[in-house]
Amino acid sequence: MAKHKLYDCTAQNLSYKFPSLLSLPLLPSSQSFQYLSRKLTSSLRFHRQNNKTFLRIFMILVLSCIPGRTNLCSNHSDTRSSLDSLDLEGYITFDDVHNASKDFGNRYQFPPLAILHPKSVSDISTVVRHILHLGSTSNLTVAARGHGHSLQGQALAHQGVVINMESLPSHDGIKIYKGTQPYVDVSGGELWINILRETLKHGLSPKSWTDYLHLTVGGTLSNAGISGQAFKHGPQINNVYQLEIVTGKGEAVTCSKKLNPELFHSVLGGLGQFGIITRARISLGPAPHMVKWIRVLYSNFSTFSRDQEHLISKKKGFDFVEGSVTINRTDLLNNWRSSFTPNDSTEASQFKSDGKTLYCLEVVKYFNKEEANSMNQGGPVLRRSKDAPG
Repeated sequence: MAKHKLYDCTAQNLSYKFPSLLSLPLLPSSQSFQYLSRKLTSSLRFHRQNNKTFLRIFMILVLSCIPGRTNLCSNHSDTRSSLDSLDLEGYITFDDVHNASKDFGNRYQFPPLAILHPKSVSDISTVVRHILHLGSTSNLTVAARGHGHSLQGQALAHQGVVINMESLPSHDGIKIYKGTQPYVDVSGGELWINILRETLKHGLSPKSWTDYLHLTVGGTLSNAGISGQAFKHGPQINNVYQLEIVTGKGEAVTCSKKLNPELFHSVLGGLGQFGIITRARISLGPAPHMVKWIRVLYSNFSTFSRDQEHLISKKKGFDFVEGSVTINRTDLLNNWRSSFTPNDSTEASQFKSDGKTLYCLEVVKYFNKEEANSMNQGGPVLRRSKDAPG
């Protein structure tokens, strides 16, 4: 109704006209002047009154908006001050948030209000509890961020708090336990490449990997962690014994298949919606001394997929099988010589593929030094399809 009344008032002002001189009565000049003066004075008075009414309504509407905006700014400032006053071992930054505003997918850009650089699990718990205490009026969200390799903005928190998990130190280091079921105990912000380097010193390695190793433990376990070993050992989330989680209430909880199992299975692959992984206990296996690595290119998808299914179904076949798709636009074959018999240059030159979609199988077999001769002589047989050039 307010807008309707305001519109009517404005319309009256715009449509009002002073009396036409042609409509004035025929009076003596002095009387006509007095009459005209009275009419004009009356008209101006009415016009001013309408203007005053319009201005009053306009000012009421404007002023009614100011408290809301003032409260919004005030709440924003109060939230920032409350975060800044928290007693933490680490610290919170508010200004340099550019790097935490986007992820690897590069589709979304959401600047956070603040970035937490934790130096302990307690820091994460304190911030989450504080945000919970603020209630719904703050509208703050929380996102744990490793290297930011998410694709759909999972590591972003628009005007919320991003937790830089790589700042979380591993006070106990990368702890490796040997035995019949060896495992490694690591911080959720630890990189897989560092875990590999440490476990190899003990002749061990994680059973399942991702192709890119400069990712955090908490990041891949929040997704799945899929690689060429998944067909044999399952994804990374299938090789976890125990987790330490900070829940949405800010509580640090330990969980496993037997202890808080519902939380355990919800967090693994849960995209960070059920808790923040601060520590993980991961299964290890014997590290191979040597590997045989083979790449094969295909131009026919049906043949490619049939061969891949055949390889992963073999009980004593390869230890790593992975397929990929690419388009040959940069003379790809010059970089794929290992896909062909080194002495058979004729075979390689006959494989015409410029601009074509190619399918690649990468297969790996683990073996020890004493098995090297037999592996070079034969080893597991990769079925050769007519479509496969090498």
